[in-house]
Amino acid sequence: MGTYKRWVQLGIFAVVLVVGILTIINNLSSSDSKSYPQVGGKALNFTLVGLDGQTHELADFKGKPVVINFWGTFCPPCKEEMPALQRQYEKWSPQGVVFLEVNVDTNKVTVQGFMDQYKLSLPVLLDANEKVRKMYGVMDYPTTFFVGKDGKITVKKIGQMDESFIDTTIAATKG
Repeated sequence: MGTYKRWVQLGIFAVVLVVGILTIINNLSSSDSKSYPQVGGKALNFTLVGLDGQTHELADFKGKPVVINFWGTFCPPCKEEMPALQRQYEKWSPQGVVFLEVNVDTNKVTVQGFMDQYKLSLPVLLDANEKVRKMYGVMDYPTTFFVGKDGKITVKKIGQMDESFIDTTIAATKG
C-alpha cells in the first residue's frame, strides 16, 4: 500500500510540474507577441463610460491632442499629481487639448468621493475591469500617454509628473 501512495504522489507532482512549466512558457511567449502602444505608434482606440455616465471613445477626439492618464485612488503618486493635472486641464482644455483620466478602481463611489474631496473636474473614465489598462500594457501607476493630433503617441511617462513636465509636454505635443 505504501508503494502505491508514493506512485500517486509522484504522479500528482509530475502533473503539477508539467502544468507549471507549460504556464510559464505560455506567459513568456504571449508577452513577447503582444504589441502595446509605444512612442511613435498609434494610440489604440477604446470606449469607456465616464463618471458622468456618458460613453467616451478615443476616436471621437481625432485631430486633437489627448492626454491619457492611468491612475487609481490607491496610488499615492497618482493622488499627488492630480492637482497639477487639474490645473493643466483648466489651462489647456479651452485650447482643445483633451484629458482622459482612466481610473482602474473597482468602485465608482470611491472614485467620485476622491474627485469631490479634491475638488477635481477632470473627465474620469472607469476601467474597473482593467481592459484598457491591459490593452495599453500599463503595469505601474500613474502612467500617462501624450497623443498628438495625428493619433500617434509622442510621450509615454511612467511615474508621477510635476506641473512643469505636463505643461512642457502638452505644449510640444499640441504643436
